[in-house]
Amino acid sequence: MRIAQFEHLHADAGWRVFSFLKIVTDDGLTGWSEYYDGYGAGGVTALLRKFADIAKGMDPREVGRISTTLHSVSRLAHGGMNAQAIAAIENACLDIKAKALGIPVYALFGGPFRDRIPLYWSHCGSRRVWRRDLFEDKWGFPPVRTLDDIRQVGRDVVARGFKALKTNPCDLLPGWTKFSPGFRSLPGFLDRRPDNRFIGEITQLLEAFREGIGTETGLMIDLNFNQRTDGFIKVARAVEPFNLTWLEIDIQDPQALALIRRSARTPIGSLESIHGQHEFRPYLEERAVDVAIIDVHWNGLWESTRIASLADAYETDVAPHNYAGHLASMISAHFCAAVPNFRIMEIDIDDVPWKDELVTHPPVIENGEFVLSNRPGWGTDVNEEAVRRHAPDKEI
Repeated sequence: MRIAQFEHLHADAGWRVFSFLKIVTDDGLTGWSEYYDGYGAGGVTALLRKFADIAKGMDPREVGRISTTLHSVSRLAHGGMNAQAIAAIENACLDIKAKALGIPVYALFGGPFRDRIPLYWSHCGSRRVWRRDLFEDKWGFPPVRTLDDIRQVGRDVVARGFKALKTNPCDLLPGWTKFSPGFRSLPGFLDRRPDNRFIGEITQLLEAFREGIGTETGLMIDLNFNQRTDGFIKVARAVEPFNLTWLEIDIQDPQALALIRRSARTPIGSLESIHGQHEFRPYLEERAVDVAIIDVHWNGLWESTRIASLADAYETDVAPHNYAGHLASMISAHFCAAVPNFRIMEIDIDDVPWKDELVTHPPVIENGEFVLSNRPGWGTDVNEEAVRRHAPDKEI
C-alpha cells in the first residue's frame, strides 16, 4: 500500500473555514483529517502541497516513520504551521491504517480507556455575543445580551447534561470591551494588562454563569494570550471565589506560567499553542499547569499520545484543544479514549446549522457525553458533496 494522492477540501463555517485533508492510497483506501488554516496569513494548505511530494509513495501505515521524516526535513522551521501540516498527514494516515485493519484508531494505542467522553461546552455565550450578526440575526439563536441571558445559557448547559462550560471575555453589556489585545491590532494592543474595569466585567460574567449552573457544573474562562504575567496573576486571584475548573491562559514562558500557578488558588490550564513533546517538557518540569491542553490536530494523535504519556509521568492530566468541525471532534475523542490521564473534552455547541451535513456520521452526544464509535478509522468520513455545497467564498 502506498500514498497516491492528496486532496484538500474546505467548507464555509460561518466566521471561519473547516479544512479537510484527504489521502488516497494506490488501492483506493481513503484517510481523512481536519486542520485549520485560519490563523494569521494561513499557509497550512500550501505546506501540505509541499509535504505531499515527500509523502507520496510511502506506506501510510508506517505513521511514525512518515511523521518523523517530515519533521526531520523541516527541522529548521520546527513548530507552528509545519507541525500542523505534518499532524494533518499523520492523522489521515492513522485513519487509513485503522481502516485497513478494520478497527477504530484508538485501538491502535491500547484504547479505549473509556467509551463515553465527558464534554464541556466551549465559547459558551461569548460566541453568540461576538457574532450576533450570525447567531442571532441570521440563524435565529436565542439572544445573549444581558446577565440574565447568561444565567439562562448556564441553565441550558446543565439541562443538556454538559459537565462544564468555558467562556471568554466579551462585550456583553454597553461599555464592556472585548479585551483581546493578544490577538488583534486594536488601539493599545501592546498594553496587555487588566484594569479594574476589565476585572469587574469578567467577574460579573462568571458570577452570572455560576448562578445559572450551580455549584456542581464546572466553569472555566479562557484569556488566551491577552495578558502578561502580572495581569494573569491579578485575574487568577480575582476569580478565586468562582471555584473554576481552570483558568485558561497562553504564555510562552514556562517559569512565568509556573509563577502564575503558584500565585493563586485558581487551577491553570494551558499549552494548547505548544507543539511537540520537547516543547511541552519544560512546562511539565516547572509544574506550570494543572491541566496540559493538547491540540491533537496541530500535533497529530501519535505525537499527542506521546505528550500525554510525558504528562502522566508528571502526574498531570490532559485535555484536548478542540473547537473546529465534527471530524476534529471525532479525532479528539479518539485521543481521549486512548490515554489514561484524560480530564474533559472541549466541544463547540453553538455553531453553523449545516455542521452535521459535512460528515457521514455526526457525533452522538448523550447527557453531555460523547458516545465513542467502534466503527473503523475515525468512525466518520467527510461528506464531500456537502463540503462542496458549502464551499467558502474565497479560495484557500
